[in-house]
Amino acid sequence: MIIGVVRCECFIYNAHSLKDKRAVIKSILTKAKQRFNVSASEINYQDIWQRTELAFAAVSNSKVFVERELQRSLSLIDQHGEIERTDTVFEWL
Repeated sequence: MIIGVVRCECFIYNAHSLKDKRAVIKSILTKAKQRFNVSASEINYQDIWQRTELAFAAVSNSKVFVERELQRSLSLIDQHGEIERTDTVFEWL
């Protein structure tokens, strides 16, 4: 069994309140959970307007499958115009 986790720090430049920030984050997390076989959550900086850390996790017998699902999840962030990914860390268990 392969467990993959990716953590990424992000900036949301146009967020002027926690409400703005959470709207962007909720959109990304909901799409990732619905479209891909991953768990997704905001794991850090919940009370800072323009900064966040998101985590995506997937489990499978194939590392290729897990890595593909995590990369697809990260692509949601990259495609979203309001958020920029700054630091990304993969972990394998």
